[in-house]
Amino acid sequence: MRRADFHYELPQELIAQVPLPERSASRLLCLDGGTGALADRHFADLPFLLQAEDLLVFNDTRVVAARLLGSKPSGGRVEIFLERAVGERRAWAQLRASKAIRPDLIVNTAGGEVRVVGRAAAAAGDLWEIETPAEVLAFFEQHGAVPLPPYIERIAGDADRERYQSIFARAPGAVAAPTASLHFDADLVARIDARGVRRARITLHVGAGTFQPLRVDDIAEHVMHAERYEVPQSLVDAVTACRAAGGRVIAVGTTVARALESAAAGGSLVAGSGDTRLFITPGYAFRVVDALITNFHLPESTLLMLVSAFAGREAVLAAYAHAIRERYRFFSYGDAMWITSGSRP
Repeated sequence: MRRADFHYELPQELIAQVPLPERSASRLLCLDGGTGALADRHFADLPFLLQAEDLLVFNDTRVVAARLLGSKPSGGRVEIFLERAVGERRAWAQLRASKAIRPDLIVNTAGGEVRVVGRAAAAAGDLWEIETPAEVLAFFEQHGAVPLPPYIERIAGDADRERYQSIFARAPGAVAAPTASLHFDADLVARIDARGVRRARITLHVGAGTFQPLRVDDIAEHVMHAERYEVPQSLVDAVTACRAAGGRVIAVGTTVARALESAAAGGSLVAGSGDTRLFITPGYAFRVVDALITNFHLPESTLLMLVSAFAGREAVLAAYAHAIRERYRFFSYGDAMWITSGSRP
């Protein structure tokens, strides 16, 4: 398949620039992947779409204040965008400057000097390895800024430190939020719990590569960026119990779907951790996920391809066209979808 097979035109004004006052106040477009049927609802209606035997799986990664500005000794501006910590004071990062970056460059920041060690490991792609003056995550958390996606055309404010973070966030390490979970608040979770629906968590630290566009026309030639994940034994046990009770495993976000499917790459779901480069495209046979809650994704993106693999490309693009006509809000701070697979109830 070609990259252009996943293109759609989106009016700029539909890209949500700020979150709604209440997390669960967003809209929810329901797509039946079996029939292509659509229904316009609100996210607060989610409990009525769930059954007591179902299992909701959340990503408990926590977004780090990953964007940091600095300057060269010459005065030139440098932007440091954290990708991941690889040691107490070592990290991989994207570096942007007006002139070429070189090893041993010193970048002056509000928190002290950051040294460019050199190119990161080959597996890291175009990243640089840097050395920070203090423990990596603590350093960025104190001196960095919330890394809002590039399509949000404003400077991150104090409110974003709370709203660009899910209420389940626990394990620091992501540079972008698992946005499907941003719609959940304490009241909604209490209503879901009251229906007897069970909850479980995995961890997948979203990397900056999630915003990188495909640079090839043939999607089979694309190599996914690596992201760290951990699937605990408690999650495996919860999935087993859900299956025995006849319930559905519901991934809250594409990050959860990738982690679950990565952990089941051998044929069955097993606990474990590591890096995943799993690229899910149409034709992929899902082993774990029965239903998906997700935001709307960028045209020609790997995330749109994952959703298309789950519910069918034509059905998904038709749903997006409907969402545009109905003026849904798109992307990280936008509205959401509830999607059931064509091969599952």
